[in-house]
Amino acid sequence: MSKRLNPTMGGNSYDYYDTTVTEADIKANADYMAKYLKPYGWEYVVVDIEWYSYDTGTRRDEHQYIPFYKVEMDEYSRLLPCPDRFPSSVNGAGFKPLADYIHSLGLKFGIHIMRGIPREAAHSHTGILGSNLTASDIANPYSICYWNPDMYGVYTQKPESQLYYDSIFELYAQWGVDFVKCDDICRMDAQSAKEETRLLHRKKEK
Repeated sequence: MSKRLNPTMGGNSYDYYDTTVTEADIKANADYMAKYLKPYGWEYVVVDIEWYSYDTGTRRDEHQYIPFYKVEMDEYSRLLPCPDRFPSSVNGAGFKPLADYIHSLGLKFGIHIMRGIPREAAHSHTGILGSNLTASDIANPYSICYWNPDMYGVYTQKPESQLYYDSIFELYAQWGVDFVKCDDICRMDAQSAKEETRLLHRKKEK
């Protein structure tokens, strides 16, 4: 008899916490999953959208996603966990301490990302790792997500756009991320979205 194949199973923070999930929330859910759900094949703990944003949920009467608001980011235009909600991320640790905790329970750690490069990076002209160009040189202001204001798409014909995607996934690997959920890529109306999907796959194949 052939081995039965099960779908990937886990918990996604968006379904309950929306944009406001904290490190304490993630750990509590991971503890529950490890104790009660892991024996049945559940293994992924995923921190969903806007883990990099400050004051999420504070203007819900106006916005689900606050436009042009403060985000945590390094000098290479890479988003980092907001230390207000993920205190173990300070001093350059990123998500590694939280990923280590999840792994200690025998589970896997995942994060959500939006395609593209942070708008704040483009406006601040922060760098691209391995390049002399800045985020503003590769950001495509005509390629945007209609429901989330955090990112610009990138000009996919520029080699530095691949460098940017390479750099964020190298960072995620350093953190110990096992799973990445990338949003705003199934856009048949946006050529940039299709091409950025290819950039993601090129990094995966390297």
